[in-house]
Amino acid sequence: MENIIWIILLIVVLFMVIRRVLPTKGISSIQAEELQNYLQRKNTDRPEFIDVREPHEFSSGHIPGFRNIPLSKLGSSTDQLPKDKEIVVMCRSGMRSMQAARILKKKGFSKVINVSGGIMAWRGKTTK
Repeated sequence: MENIIWIILLIVVLFMVIRRVLPTKGISSIQAEELQNYLQRKNTDRPEFIDVREPHEFSSGHIPGFRNIPLSKLGSSTDQLPKDKEIVVMCRSGMRSMQAARILKKKGFSKVINVSGGIMAWRGKTTK
C-alpha cells in the first residue's frame, strides 16, 4: 500500500513538472535576439512590452520601451493592457514571464509572446 502512495505522488509531481516545462497552447516564444525586430515596429503595429520582474530588478536595468508590471500584480493589472494588441512579456530568465503569459492567456489575451532567456539573454541596450 505504501508503494502505491509513493507511485501516485511521483506521478502527480511529474505531471506538475512537465506541465510547467511544456509550452502552453496559444503562447509564442521568441529568443532575445528576435526581440529587436519587435522593438523596431511602427507605433500602429507595436506590441505592448511588459517586464514582470520586481521593481528593484527593473530599476537595476531594463530594456527601453518595456514597462514594469511585476508578476505578483499582473493578475489585478490586466485591465491596463489592450486585448487587441500583441503582448510581449519578459523577466530575468524566462520562467516568470512564461507564468505571466499563462495568466494573460487565461484572462483572454490571444496574442501573448514570451521572451525566452529573459533579460539575461539580451545583448542590446538597457536603461536604469
